[in-house]
Amino acid sequence: MPSGLFALLDDISALVKASAASLDDIPTQIAKTTGKVSGIVIDDTAVTPKYVVGLDPSRELSIIFQIAKKSLLNKLLILSPAALLLGYFAPWAITPILMVGGAYLCFEGYEKVHSMFSKSHEVDPESEDVKVITPEELEKQRVASAVRTDIILSAEIMAIAYSQVAGAPITNQILVMLAVAIFITVGVYGFVGLIVKMDDIGVHFAKGDYSPTVQSIGRGMVKFMPKFLLILGYVGTAAMLWVGAEIIAHGIPFTAHLLHELEHALANVPAVAWLAKVLACGIFGLVVGFIIEKIVGVVKKVIPNKG
Repeated sequence: MPSGLFALLDDISALVKASAASLDDIPTQIAKTTGKVSGIVIDDTAVTPKYVVGLDPSRELSIIFQIAKKSLLNKLLILSPAALLLGYFAPWAITPILMVGGAYLCFEGYEKVHSMFSKSHEVDPESEDVKVITPEELEKQRVASAVRTDIILSAEIMAIAYSQVAGAPITNQILVMLAVAIFITVGVYGFVGLIVKMDDIGVHFAKGDYSPTVQSIGRGMVKFMPKFLLILGYVGTAAMLWVGAEIIAHGIPFTAHLLHELEHALANVPAVAWLAKVLACGIFGLVVGFIIEKIVGVVKKVIPNKG
């Protein structure tokens, strides 16, 4: 009897130690997962500031908070459970869903690149009916548009997050998914809030009762922010193409093998290997985006908009 009790206690102790070791892996898994979604995070950060451009500066932080709140709720209540359920009942669907999202990112990236070099989007204001809306309606439209874009990017983030912990115990999966959802949302929208208010901070320093050095820094911030936002837009577009193409490439054995061979060939120079992979993915993303844009164009001609 005592030996049986000791055996049971040994089993419980081993189980506790195994559980503790498993939980110790969570910070590492969170860090690894966050690194994997960094490209989409950059894109999310770069895209969001445009939704408050032209609106009342006093409403900027409120608008960002609204977007962030809906983004977090989508991740916690819809996207994370959906990823966990798919992973349990239909794990084969994860990669195709990721690839569809990657194709969308390539399409969006290509559209942005195309618009940079095309003047065909210029519209004669006299030839278009202009609908007048109130600032409140414009704010609602901006928030709704931002949430639509965010849910695509968030879906990619949570799907990639799940793919990194698919083989872990269910407790680890849930904790990592929740932690990534909260950390990414707070990080992205906290930084976006800082970006959109940076010019106001600069004005405060420039006009306040500060030393000439601080005032000069404030004026420099005000002058620099438009250039920074422009650069951020370019970085976001590049990240869209890079991340979208890499997701698609890893879902196709042939292109996944090519990427692996490229990285292996330049393994002795990690920085060059990373740059080569990014450039290859960027070009591949443009090609994918171009093909999708042509398909969308054909579909629109075949199924004209009757609205």
